[in-house]
Amino acid sequence: MANTVLITGASRGIGAATARYFGEQGWQVAVHYHEREDLALELVRELREMGTCAVALGADLACPDQASALPARAEEALATLDALVCGAGIALPQQLVTDTSGDEWRRLMGIDLDGVFYTIRGAVPSFVRRRQGAIVTISSMWGTTGASCEAPYSAAKAGVIGLTKALAKELGPSNIRVNCVAPGVIRTDMNRHLSQADMDALADQTPLCRTGDPEEVARAIFFLASEQSSFVTGQVLGVDGGMAV
Repeated sequence: MANTVLITGASRGIGAATARYFGEQGWQVAVHYHEREDLALELVRELREMGTCAVALGADLACPDQASALPARAEEALATLDALVCGAGIALPQQLVTDTSGDEWRRLMGIDLDGVFYTIRGAVPSFVRRRQGAIVTISSMWGTTGASCEAPYSAAKAGVIGLTKALAKELGPSNIRVNCVAPGVIRTDMNRHLSQADMDALADQTPLCRTGDPEEVARAIFFLASEQSSFVTGQVLGVDGGMAV
């Protein structure tokens, strides 16, 4: 039987690239989306055309009940669930902390950190019962280094790293691995607010002298979700061209 994965935030960007890569490797894929059902359904159609069993599942991960219920819905649709990839997230415009409202802070935390917690919490009972499962969270290099004028995003992504390490220790005795991928500057819609000059400047600050592709992050996520990393847990894998070194 093929392995199965639920990928949150999979309608575009890194999440969509990850869904495609898992499909190419023969996995069955549950594609989570929030607002862009059209993109999720198009991705599911694409995956099915390549012979992959795929379903689209909508949920607002800022709502604890919806986030917690999502893994069970994926398991019902795919018959089982072997891996969870928590890729959903948002970012705010770059701004001073004094210009950041409480509503903006809570909105970002509600998705980028709380949503990860509740989705994982929903997946854990089944994983523990079967004594197997892999969880991959998506942080950011800013979660390890911090970014000026991106305090909420940096804080949320640092929280994801802390959550990952704590759960690796807690769930390890149940044979559940929990790891994290921390992307650097990747060419996705999330960076569309940056000018080409900004992107070029960021590339110049990167030891590999370029920005990354979503597919490069997807391969790292797959490694951590698959048996290729069977003795790896509690780790943060930077996919940032060395920028956070």
